[in-house]
Amino acid sequence: MDVDGQDGRRDVWENPLATRYASAEMARLWGDKNRYRLWRQTWLALAEAESELGLPITSAQLNAMRANLEPIDFAKAAAYEKQMRHDVFAHLHTFGDACPVARPILHLGATSAFVTDNTDLILMRDSLDLIAARLAGVIEALAAKATETKEIVCLGLTHLQPAQPTTIGKRICLWIHDLLIDLEEVLHRRTLLRARGAKGTTGTQASFLELFDGDHAKVRALDELVSRKLGFNSSYDVTGQTYSRKIDSQVVAALAGIAESTHKAGNDLRLSAASGELEEPFEQDQVGSSAMPYKRNPMRAERMCGLGRFVMGLFATASQTAATQWFERTLDDSAPRRLVLPQAFLATDAQLVLYTNIARGLVVIPGAIRRNLENYLPFMAAERILMLGTKAGGDRQELHEAFRQHSHATTKALREGQPNDLAVRLAHDPLFAAIDLPAAMESQGLAGRASAQVDDFLSGPVREALRRNPGRAAAAHLHV
Repeated sequence: MDVDGQDGRRDVWENPLATRYASAEMARLWGDKNRYRLWRQTWLALAEAESELGLPITSAQLNAMRANLEPIDFAKAAAYEKQMRHDVFAHLHTFGDACPVARPILHLGATSAFVTDNTDLILMRDSLDLIAARLAGVIEALAAKATETKEIVCLGLTHLQPAQPTTIGKRICLWIHDLLIDLEEVLHRRTLLRARGAKGTTGTQASFLELFDGDHAKVRALDELVSRKLGFNSSYDVTGQTYSRKIDSQVVAALAGIAESTHKAGNDLRLSAASGELEEPFEQDQVGSSAMPYKRNPMRAERMCGLGRFVMGLFATASQTAATQWFERTLDDSAPRRLVLPQAFLATDAQLVLYTNIARGLVVIPGAIRRNLENYLPFMAAERILMLGTKAGGDRQELHEAFRQHSHATTKALREGQPNDLAVRLAHDPLFAAIDLPAAMESQGLAGRASAQVDDFLSGPVREALRRNPGRAAAAHLHV
């Protein structure tokens, strides 16, 4: 027993995705207990289907298998694997030891990929369901914040330079829009997932055709029946020894798409924290720096960005794995898939846990938002002034050039420590004499339809997406 009261070895590396970042729910999905129970479940599904289609498999054998799906003797499996150098065969023997009456018919007609591929597809299916539920939760939390802040006018930024004002709520809607695209893609990939089914060693189903004495109809029925027992509507039409690894790369691409969205929003939040406009949740006893006690670092957003980059990098490996499979299969896919698939899901889950936490506790600082806007307000009124000047009979291009010259002169003065005198410069220019400049430089209305756009977006596409996806993931503990 460790001093912290938790069993486990501290002398070997542990994956921080499971121990620090991802939810317990996602970690359990990809844990050994669940995976190897699913292996046994696939063996049971195969035996049940073969029995139902007439092979001599008894009720006693099936009942023994059902009764021994758990527990799994991992020590025995490890000993078998050390002897046999084959993980599937090791677990097959361990299962056979647990239900010896069923040993003669276990794995009948199957290849290792029958067990591993069908299990991986189940794991991806269940994980995509959890990811979709987490995405919906983040969208819902952000939508609530967008509603609260739809009228708070802030400085817009293009090229990270001051631009026409928007509102905080409208900016949050940009983040939500990305997540709606991600949710649609995740659901699309989830819908397209099928079982590998019962395809045999090279995908030809030769072993099953032998078992059923050349009855093609029964072999087709076996494939369909096994797939349904594993929770899928169908199996892939053709496979080699494995299902196409392109399926993996497409699923990981969807997760990398989520990472793009979380990274973009995380960067926006970090920049907003630097300008003092937004702040992620900061707890009473939280320490921002071991050396600088005043620090309020945006560590959640920073971690979200770091995990996002990690997942985007995993997609390259998944893509290369799909591209380098030889003919019916080659085993160099095994090691990268063991690393990529669980880590891609755990790291994506971790990002969405962070994002939910940030969205629910997002701190908006109106004073700093207003101060930053007012510092640039004369510049921000440019578009309105140009429109008013043109409506008053002026030449739009002439007005634009004059405004450009005055604004750059003001910027030069600002850099030398002078006050913002753009309003004074414009007031002394006859080209702008017909414009009520003080009224034009009021912040009210400078954000255009931003607030109305928030209402339209949230009451339309966002509400519909949440209606179609009512599931929400249970609240996950934020470890650090």
